[in-house]
Amino acid sequence: MFPGARRQLPLRALLAAGAFAALAGAFRGGALVPRCATGASPTGRAQPTSPNYCVTLIPAPGLDFVTATLVLQPSATPFGAAVTREGRPRYELSASIAGLPDPATLGPYHAYVAWAYTLAMDSAVKLGQVRNGDNALGELARDQFRVVITAESSAQVRERSGRIVVRGTSPAARTLAHRDLTTAFTPGVLGTAMQSEMPDMPDAFVPGSGVDVHRLPAARTPINVQLRSGDTLTLTASMLRRRIAGHDLVLYGYNGQVPGPTLRVTQGATIIVKFHNAIDLPSAVHWHGVRVEARYDGAVGISQPAVPPGGEFTYVVRFPDAGVFWYHAHEREDIQQESGLFGNIVVAPRATARSDPRREELIALSDLSLTATGIDPYGAAHPTHALMGRYGDLLLVNGAPSYALRVMRGEVVRFLITDASNARVYNLSFAGARMKLVATDQSAFARESWVESIVIAPAERYVVDVRFDSAGTFAFTNRVQALDHPSGTIYPEVDTLGSVTVERDAAPVSADFARLRVNAPAGSLSRYRAYVDSAPAHLLELEMRVHGLPAATMNMLTGVSIPVDWNDGMGAMNREATGAQVAWALRDPATGRENMDIDWRFPLGALVKVRIYNDPDAPHPMDHPIHVHGQRMLLLARNGVPNAFLAWKDTILIPAGEVDDVLIEMSDPGRWMLHCHIAEHRASGMMMAFQVDST
Repeated sequence: MFPGARRQLPLRALLAAGAFAALAGAFRGGALVPRCATGASPTGRAQPTSPNYCVTLIPAPGLDFVTATLVLQPSATPFGAAVTREGRPRYELSASIAGLPDPATLGPYHAYVAWAYTLAMDSAVKLGQVRNGDNALGELARDQFRVVITAESSAQVRERSGRIVVRGTSPAARTLAHRDLTTAFTPGVLGTAMQSEMPDMPDAFVPGSGVDVHRLPAARTPINVQLRSGDTLTLTASMLRRRIAGHDLVLYGYNGQVPGPTLRVTQGATIIVKFHNAIDLPSAVHWHGVRVEARYDGAVGISQPAVPPGGEFTYVVRFPDAGVFWYHAHEREDIQQESGLFGNIVVAPRATARSDPRREELIALSDLSLTATGIDPYGAAHPTHALMGRYGDLLLVNGAPSYALRVMRGEVVRFLITDASNARVYNLSFAGARMKLVATDQSAFARESWVESIVIAPAERYVVDVRFDSAGTFAFTNRVQALDHPSGTIYPEVDTLGSVTVERDAAPVSADFARLRVNAPAGSLSRYRAYVDSAPAHLLELEMRVHGLPAATMNMLTGVSIPVDWNDGMGAMNREATGAQVAWALRDPATGRENMDIDWRFPLGALVKVRIYNDPDAPHPMDHPIHVHGQRMLLLARNGVPNAFLAWKDTILIPAGEVDDVLIEMSDPGRWMLHCHIAEHRASGMMMAFQVDST
């Protein structure tokens, strides 16, 4: 339910919130917008009640008349999560304070000052002077921290020495509570105890079981296939042999390639795709982000039946939008997508559009989960890894374990990046290179921007220009702050995905790289800002329920919520939790209906505002990349704060505890799917359908 609605919170939720959040609701535009109990932000816009973003500061003894709430508003970003290049979360802090007396009544003091510390109370950062009322404290980039407000001799002091008035600890520090839950176990015993409670997987599935891997053709790297309007492409899903990490594995691919061939077409083209299924599972092809006719969308059970092994299906695929898209299996994609059934589509603007001659490189990110003997088995009847999704331990770029590129000094390269992983959110950067963000899923941004890193969630795409100014070899990395659930600790994790070698020879100077272009869609997108203050037509909650999980796993789900899970910090427990025990849900609070029982209908051409709340009170709430089929959408606001980085998208990452206002343009008639793009979450129920009527 949305914050402020009437419900009895379970004891677990009350204990989890503790002193970290005082929850209250405020209505804005006729529908509920969450906010912290003490009021709005300095801009006057509503703030979230989520314990991920609200902290009640505790007064020192004798100062119980002082009340203060700290708000952690994610910094403005074009991505679904605001982080530094190293992966530390970025927050704009503000504090609402009441009851502060004249500081002179507490001693030789003349001002109140706010400070941020590590949990060990070192590395202090002065946030600034505070008073009664709303106080903007600037940006802080830390996972776990403490905030202390003290009375000081002057607002200009550089170090804290005065009396503590109020103090509090960041929401992420609640992860440390798990240490108390595991202290009864000696090191190494927790996993054994948990495994003894878990049932064996009764229906393990591995692609190509019983097939002689050495008789299969070796997978090839993807090739470019240029298609003109009216062309026919034969696309075959088949079993292939791949040598990875010392193992000969049976994986899947399209047309003998992993990833599948890169399809290149011109905006406005229509092609015919004859799909043949030669793998050992039913399958279908979804044209992700491409606004096709509903009957060719590839959504099994909605637009078509699954194509059985040996079967065929013909798709007619039109391309009304320019940009970077992709195609992938849409039946048991938790198995098929990770095993290689995906490929990119690059749609060039019409010939009348401005061409860009710069070098272009495709990057498709994926990961693969392995054991000592090969592929980590999947569940045949239900997905495994149903809690957090399946995080592979081997990260792949364009299907390979490493990536290498050679460029000239000063060269600008345009990277077209797709996240084809089942669950992993990446934070990408090129060491020593400046990056300019140009476009996303279905359009250019209204205005380009400089970025330190690229945060990309499953199914998203980003286009970024990168200039390599210095000769040498530079790492292409994924840098995140990983969580170890049993210990509750957060630590830096760096994955080197590849390298870029910059030659000493200089490339021609790119005069426009230093300029942030205002793109043509900017004017047309700005008119949608009027919807920021309108009431949403629908509310949607993201929730999860569990049953039958062992006590050790349930303890790990209790009272802890961080906005984004960057890794699988509870690997064994996640692996053994199946879709039979975990039910992820999209819930319509107006009707109480969930998932495929939701019945929304819209007229063609409607602009529909949907407010989506990622409930932090559910067991193990986590981020969800929400994908809409057949239409396009704009992210209008996060936690009541308008989004400054407008662009058309088909997938939006919603961190745990966040409230997002999304405007969906109903541009294609038919019945369409909306779902979480963590493959194991969709397979565990997290999907719904809506109808767009043509008349």
